[in-house]
Amino acid sequence: MKRPPADPEFEIRFFESVLRREPGYGRVVEILGALYTRLGRIPDGLRMDRRMVRLEPDNATAHYNLACSLALTRRRAEALRELRRALDLGYDDFRWMQQDPDLASLRDDPEFRALFPAVGKSR
Repeated sequence: MKRPPADPEFEIRFFESVLRREPGYGRVVEILGALYTRLGRIPDGLRMDRRMVRLEPDNATAHYNLACSLALTRRRAEALRELRRALDLGYDDFRWMQQDPDLASLRDDPEFRALFPAVGKSR
């Protein structure tokens, strides 16, 4: 049996209702952040990413996602700071970092490019 296509608006309403009941449910915060961003609701995605970092300050992926949201809102300095924090915490998907469309606004930035010599461009 084929699964019906996803309805992201329904998913958002569902996860928002879960979050109202369980405000500290990190996985739901993460899911909502991704859904909001995918639908172009960048400020809402940024809000969820900030919340996720508060819930899990040592989560490298949370800092990476926050960097992406910041880059999408043209907050270059904050995005670079969060990328460095993600790397410090162990984020290591360097190939994706260099092609992630969310980070496109940083690609030509010397500070962004400087993140890679330390880890090697071929990774």
